[in-house]
Amino acid sequence: MRRRRAPNGAGKAVVTIEVVNRSGAAVDEQGALELAHRVLAAEGIAEGDLGLVFVGADEIRALKRDHLGADEVTDVLSFPIDGRDPLPTGVPRQLGDAVLCPQVIGEAWRDPLVHGLLHLLGYDHGREMETREQAHRS
Repeated sequence: MRRRRAPNGAGKAVVTIEVVNRSGAAVDEQGALELAHRVLAAEGIAEGDLGLVFVGADEIRALKRDHLGADEVTDVLSFPIDGRDPLPTGVPRQLGDAVLCPQVIGEAWRDPLVHGLLHLLGYDHGREMETREQAHRS
């Protein structure tokens, strides 16, 4: 497990990302952290907590079955908490967890990670999400 705070400077708001890899596969954790920070910053998220979880095919299949009713593997699942919702003063923003399966996505993990992060921020499938995904590919 790795935790990393965004380098915003002392006393400023930060995004804290916890990375957990229980997939059994090698994962570019540093690359995932950097991409997540870039996407969140571009989307205007300057503070909050985010979980990036890498799991095996059996676990992601069970998660999708239990939460979405589909008994199949997938590349990424998102479990949003606060998204962009207004929060009372002093309440830390909990973005939620993006769960990825390296056995499904392989080396092409960047697009599924962006997709999962956008779901955490409240985007649904459709034109607006596709536009945001395209913006983060450059």
